[in-house]
Amino acid sequence: MDRKEAVKLLKKHLNQENLLKHCYAVEAAMREFADYFGEDEKKWGIAGLLHDIDYEYTKDNHEKHGLKAEEIIKQGGFELGKNIINAIKAHGGNYPINTKMDKVLHSVDPLTGLIVASALMHPSKDITKMKTDFVLRRYDEKNFAKGASREVIQKCTDFMPLKDFVSHTLKAMQNINDVLEL
Repeated sequence: MDRKEAVKLLKKHLNQENLLKHCYAVEAAMREFADYFGEDEKKWGIAGLLHDIDYEYTKDNHEKHGLKAEEIIKQGGFELGKNIINAIKAHGGNYPINTKMDKVLHSVDPLTGLIVASALMHPSKDITKMKTDFVLRRYDEKNFAKGASREVIQKCTDFMPLKDFVSHTLKAMQNINDVLEL
């Protein structure tokens, strides 16, 4: 599956523009971390892009989130590598988190939401003008962007310091600001 096919499949199953942008943000971050860790950017990017493909079907049944994605991808006629499918299934916490790809996707998913919320309240309202420290201050505000689980984001410390994780994710999102429109 190439990116063009993945986007087409994603758009078939996600109708909300904000969810599509979230998937693009996670994709960009996953590509950034693949590069950082010397992994396959295409595979990591596809995992990020498709991680929420089942969201509209599972939003009221979180136990199935991530798991239904495998079915959707197969019904679309695509066969992804086991590592990509496992990362997608694991990101929601309903499947074992084992590999570095699993861990990064699990932690970066809520972080992208925190960064979007931070951009919207930044004085400039411009993600390209935000700094890592601004996001970290919002991270410390427990009543800010409550849906962005600090506990899940914090799991990044299994593979890198939180500040570096936020910095790489912010950089990735800034690089696709034309798509995110922040």
